[in-house]
Amino acid sequence: MSLYNIFLSNTGRPIHKSPHYFFAYERHFGRYVGDPVTFLEIGAGNGGSSQMWKRWLGPLARIVTIDINPVCQQYADEQVSVRIGDQSDPVFLQSLIDEFGAPDVVLDDGSHHMDHVTASFDFLYDRIAANAVYMIEDMHTAYWPDYGGGRGEPRSMVERFKGLIDELNADHVRDGTVAPSRFTRQTVAMTAYDSILVFEKAQMINKFMQMIGDETLRVNY
Repeated sequence: MSLYNIFLSNTGRPIHKSPHYFFAYERHFGRYVGDPVTFLEIGAGNGGSSQMWKRWLGPLARIVTIDINPVCQQYADEQVSVRIGDQSDPVFLQSLIDEFGAPDVVLDDGSHHMDHVTASFDFLYDRIAANAVYMIEDMHTAYWPDYGGGRGEPRSMVERFKGLIDELNADHVRDGTVAPSRFTRQTVAMTAYDSILVFEKAQMINKFMQMIGDETLRVNY
């Protein structure tokens, strides 16, 4: 069953999602279905989403859900671990790494406030698995001043994303204004959707051009 159909057929705890998110979910998380993945969900909501991820990813998945509200502790079960803490607190985030290891997936569906979103990203990105996916949803809030956002607002995660595109391509910047960084070396792709930002990690080792074949056309560049 597709993830979207699992969502539509839910009769348990409420799940609050925009339907257009499911294309991104299935595209970026689908490779983990049936595998022993560690899935870190920031923001428990009403507890329904962790059950959705568990049902879709399968019995080998370990779902770790964090929330600042102690009431969310009741959502824990044999496959879902719930920890109570602040998503912007590095001590709390490190305790998750210490307990569960490096996550294969991070889905930030927490406060959606820019300060919290960037704090989580800044701490976790270097510490998640080498081939992990980091997704931030509900980034329409990056355009809302009451969430610390706004078009062109430097604190906005969307503005940060734009800058990181240059960093991803730093090897090709010839004027020296952007230097290759750890982010450059450990990131292979960035994808933007309506309200969703995605970062895909993997070591990039073949950043060179190859021409393969036995005939070359004359082309003037």
